Amino acid sequence: MAKDIDNCNQHPTNLRHGDTIFIGWKRPQEGYVKLNCDGAYKDTLSIAGCGGLLRNSDGRWLQGYSRKIGACDALSAEMWGMYFGMKLAWRQGFQHLKVESDSIMLVDMIMGTVKFKGRPLTLVHRIQELLKLN
Repeated sequence: MAKDIDNCNQHPTNLRHGDTIFIGWKRPQEGYVKLNCDGAYKDTLSIAGCGGLLRNSDGRWLQGYSRKIGACDALSAEMWGMYFGMKLAWRQGFQHLKVESDSIMLVDMIMGTVKFKGRPLTLVHRIQELLKLN
């Protein structure tokens, strides 16, 4: 699996008042599969879920997934969404994977720009291990 995780939005510290952010799906390079993953938490119901989809470089849908997680916070739901998607891609044999998330915090945690006191969270570690495959 390629070590390529992107955040689909600009980091808030790089934005100025009046900046325009273009939102849309961007094709991965030829031969790559793109995973778009997400997670959400509904406070009033104390429930979380996640999902995502895999598309090829032509934009053709390859596979999707969704999971009810139960009670956890929004960041954990984002982590589960990325983890399930990367595991699915690996099981399907997609070794050239580009991962896209709307969670800046999660991307920073995975890429190591957020430092942990002690060991990183288990899901962060598992996602990092998936990045090391191949």
